[in-house]
Amino acid sequence: MKNNGVIIIGGGLAGLTAAIHLSKIGIDVTLVEKNDFPKHKVCGEYISNEVLPYLTWLDLDIEFLQPQAISKFIFATASGKAVSGELPLGGFGVSRYALDHFLHKKALTNKCQIIKDSVTSIDFSNDEFTVNLSEGGELKSKIVIGAFGKRSNVDQKLNREFIRKKSPWLAVKGHFKVEFPLELVGLYNFKGGYCGVSNVESNTVNICYLADYKTFKKYKNTSDYQKSILYQNPLLKTIFENATPLFEKPLTISQIAFDKKKCVENHILMIGDTAGLIHPLCGNGMAMAIHSAKIASELVSHYFSGQLDRKNLEQKYTDTWNQNFSSRLKTGRMLSKILQNKKLSEVIMQGLSVFPFLLPKIIRKTHGKTLTI
Repeated sequence: MKNNGVIIIGGGLAGLTAAIHLSKIGIDVTLVEKNDFPKHKVCGEYISNEVLPYLTWLDLDIEFLQPQAISKFIFATASGKAVSGELPLGGFGVSRYALDHFLHKKALTNKCQIIKDSVTSIDFSNDEFTVNLSEGGELKSKIVIGAFGKRSNVDQKLNREFIRKKSPWLAVKGHFKVEFPLELVGLYNFKGGYCGVSNVESNTVNICYLADYKTFKKYKNTSDYQKSILYQNPLLKTIFENATPLFEKPLTISQIAFDKKKCVENHILMIGDTAGLIHPLCGNGMAMAIHSAKIASELVSHYFSGQLDRKNLEQKYTDTWNQNFSSRLKTGRMLSKILQNKKLSEVIMQGLSVFPFLLPKIIRKTHGKTLTI
């Protein structure tokens, strides 16, 4: 049994960022992750430039990964009608395989303890957490941060509300060799979903789409589904027909829930997708994950310095999280409903083609301001 400063459950983007932040300011960190590093993950792999000052403060030189700078966007309806423009802040493309590996090494350099194991239970009593691991280990700490992703067995253990509902969404991701403008991120609507396309490092193109599972299950495999459904969008058809897959088979994840989640449950501070998942069409999930790690880490430091007690810590985190993300998530849900309505999406597209200056304004609704340190 070990008593730790902070226990972080989950070693994805948010969890590793929080581990690096807390260890940088002198707080002991134990991170529990069930998977090996590095690992490909279903993700749009685009990050808004809003987080760059914070990453610099964490002593993370993202240029080491040779990310692809992205400054323009294109949005196309299912029929292939498209509008394009400049991204308000811009961003960069980098694979989760490279980024998570980079963050993992930095966390180890910062003396974070990383345990490969699964969490079987999290108990809170007498103002302290007890985290039990599948291989029999037990950890104790005053603070636990939940960073276990979109959907986890830990959510089931906590009996979180969203986990009790079935979700209609399935996500598919792959890396490809295909000619696609380096500075561009594309969002392509199709019947029952939408697809993001952008470059990452090493002249590789990431293609990730969200699909309606009810429609998807009618087909034998992803290839048949893509040819029958995604190819109805002529722009997507051209991309796929000229693309050479780099994965043996696409990565998939089902039961993706965009329902509202509580960012504090059973006194655990939730960050990243564990606290709330924005629709991929907004292209800002990775930046939100990094930002949420920053918010939680700063408030945890105030807790350990005596500036906040637990009650005020949890309330302050909830308030700050909502101030920064609730409107973005709401906008994402609204945009998703619009895109699922073919007639309405076509009308919106016609309006944007006449008034193209409105699209950057919509994008700003799903993005935050540059993070200050």
